[in-house]
Amino acid sequence: MNCPVCNHKDTKVVDSRLGGEGFSIRRRRSCQKCDFRFSTIEEMEILDLIVIKRDGHRENYSKDKLIRGLRTSLEKRQYLEEDFHKLVNETERDIQKKAKNEITSKQLGEIVMKKLKSFDQVAYIRYASVYRSFKDAKTFQKELNQLLKKKISKK
Repeated sequence: MNCPVCNHKDTKVVDSRLGGEGFSIRRRRSCQKCDFRFSTIEEMEILDLIVIKRDGHRENYSKDKLIRGLRTSLEKRQYLEEDFHKLVNETERDIQKKAKNEITSKQLGEIVMKKLKSFDQVAYIRYASVYRSFKDAKTFQKELNQLLKKKISKK
């Protein structure tokens, strides 16, 4: 890795620590030329996963799309950035467990909704309303009632 100060190509890893509940590695580095110290974070990346869309066309899995969808559903909701990264990592772990080389957008959406349901119920309803294409307020109410029924039965 190049030094961010002098652009020298040789940097030495001084220390490595697990971060993000074991889903990332934080490395302290030192430049061999100017002795500048900096940190890098190494995270898991899902490679070679194809998402089969509803219309049948295929596209590569995109972590950015996952993050955008989650952030949109969580808009104006309070959460810690650390908890958000944990949500993304756990969601990707579940995607990786479910899929070998391909996953349908339906399976992907269900995994996201399952994770959102336990993370933030308002975000879950927002995501579900778009994902399941709620047609009217009655459909929205039905999903909300199911959510409330499960919450009451847990008490």
